[in-house]
Amino acid sequence: MYHVNIVVAKNPAEVGKLAADQFEAVLRVKPACVIGLATGSTPLPLYRELIEREKAGRIDFRRVRSANLDEYKGLAPDHPQSYRRFMQENLFDHISIKPENTIVPDGLAQDVDAMCAAYEKQIEDWGGVDVQLLGIGHDGHIGFNEPCDSFPRMTHEVELTDMTREANKRFFDSIDEVPTAAFTMGIGTVMAARKIVMVVTGADKAGILRQSFFGPVTPQVPASVLQFHPDVTLICDEAAFPG
Repeated sequence: MYHVNIVVAKNPAEVGKLAADQFEAVLRVKPACVIGLATGSTPLPLYRELIEREKAGRIDFRRVRSANLDEYKGLAPDHPQSYRRFMQENLFDHISIKPENTIVPDGLAQDVDAMCAAYEKQIEDWGGVDVQLLGIGHDGHIGFNEPCDSFPRMTHEVELTDMTREANKRFFDSIDEVPTAAFTMGIGTVMAARKIVMVVTGADKAGILRQSFFGPVTPQVPASVLQFHPDVTLICDEAAFPG
């Protein structure tokens, strides 16, 4: 097992700045890098920071390629709660990245297996992910890889747990509108990234971080597999610190 690099920030805004430092370092060394991205409220300070840094001339996204972790099944790209729309509104529309260089799983895919295989191939054709951004769910899920009996290797469809749907209910008018399934990069896809940066804020995540990084490696706590990755940086605020 490897040692995770834990960086503790004062608050969520500082988490965003420290995570941006990690991405900026990769972009400077490799301007045509491939970045893996995540949605949710926790990465928003990071995305705001990246936008500001490009405006200031510190980084340049013109040659960058990006692949998102996941997307809800059944949501069109322009749906208010789709992850494609989230990325457009919170990052892509404000930086110089080319639209054709941003991929998000197709929530409306008819042939799921073909879509998932094509997603994996595109990442492979790009040379793999250089730096992958992750958050973590209260049950330890990363992407939409929920607790289960094994670590799924590739991009696939997953049925969402009641806990995950309940956690995401706040973005919808009611629980009935929350999709019951999603498409997500597999654990193998995530682990193939050369570098992983996880951002976590809030005292309610401290317990699952302890389980994930200091407990046994088990698919019942999907994030625990990160203990086997050689380059993981966890950036958390003081409230989420698992020490």
